[in-house]
Amino acid sequence: MLKILVKAFNELTTQELYDILQLRSEVFVVEQNCVYQDIDGKDQKALHILGFKNNQLVAYTRIFKPGDYFENASIGRVVVAKNQRQHQYGYDIMKVSIEAVENHFKETLIKISAQAYLKGFYNNLGFNEIGEEYLEDDIPHIAMIKT
Repeated sequence: MLKILVKAFNELTTQELYDILQLRSEVFVVEQNCVYQDIDGKDQKALHILGFKNNQLVAYTRIFKPGDYFENASIGRVVVAKNQRQHQYGYDIMKVSIEAVENHFKETLIKISAQAYLKGFYNNLGFNEIGEEYLEDDIPHIAMIKT
């Protein structure tokens, strides 16, 4: 079972911030072999959803109110450590992220830019594809909306 915390950027400890950046780099840069600018200047505006197992960060997302990333509220940087994916923590962290958007921003419409191969995962959480697939950092993505 994950212990999930919701924190603003200025509430993160130095260790938590380090762990977030390490996990994102481990998956998005190294595992997916994608050179991109992860530290994009948007973390300061986001609420951070941290999933801990045995005091180790194993799942993470960041959420934005409307206008801070997309026109709509959004969830991004959805990540689960490779050695923890069999536990389906992606669903746990996303459900808390969706609730956090509703509770903190009073929004039910959420837009994401999903890696195309994860469409089914996001469909199971109530997201539907809009538009055509596109490349983002050389990885196929699709815009998805949950209403």
